[in-house]
Amino acid sequence: MGLTELLFVKMTGGNPILQGLLGGIVITLMNTFGALVVLVWHKPSERFLDASLGFAAGVMLTASFTSLILPGIERGGFIPTFIGIILGALALDLADHLIPHSHAVLGYEGLAQTRLRAVWLFIIAITIHNMPEGLAVGVGFGSGDLPNALKLMLAIGIQNIPEGLAVSVSALSAGLGAHFYACFVGVRAGLVEIPLALLGAWAVHIAQPILPYAMGFAAGAMLYVISDEIVPETHRKGHERWATFGTILGVMVMLYLDVALG
Repeated sequence: MGLTELLFVKMTGGNPILQGLLGGIVITLMNTFGALVVLVWHKPSERFLDASLGFAAGVMLTASFTSLILPGIERGGFIPTFIGIILGALALDLADHLIPHSHAVLGYEGLAQTRLRAVWLFIIAITIHNMPEGLAVGVGFGSGDLPNALKLMLAIGIQNIPEGLAVSVSALSAGLGAHFYACFVGVRAGLVEIPLALLGAWAVHIAQPILPYAMGFAAGAMLYVISDEIVPETHRKGHERWATFGTILGVMVMLYLDVALG
């Protein structure tokens, strides 16, 4: 057992639900770190941000398969995992169409709503984006496979850093206030990952038969976010080449983590 595994077991007493909660806190802190970067790096280039989000997409894409879909198939077979993938994608699609929100580049989506301020529409968009990530980490810990869960937590956490920075910068570009407030927007939008990580860990821990469905659900939700939101966002400003290289780098980093961490 590695040092990180020993630390998690010592802090949580081996309780998968507490491990899920701690995992959610870790990835949220890494998102917070990314959001705080805007305080010292006021204006990173759009090309860098698109490449960074491409990197995040590559990590999420690979993690969906190596840490969720394939383990789900091993635990429960193709059909439960595939059902979970479909349900996860449909759930995010439903949220995308029903919940009013606004992206910095893609603009307004969801049901018509004039009462919500622009800042809240933006925060809701990022919150929807972060939900599958927190759920995935929680499901990973709830499965009882600590090495795989830690690997997934690390991967989601790493890609949360450029995401947190991109959120803060996008908040500035959308005219949502000064650097400190934009940073706060980035931090606040990532907080949803903590309760969802806890929910995911609790759900699969008390009902192990739903594990392959839950793994598929988290993967399907992440795949939807990648294809429907991240990739279009990174290809709207003429930096698709850099975003593509970022995606390839993200895939390689996640594959390395998968092999190096066993």
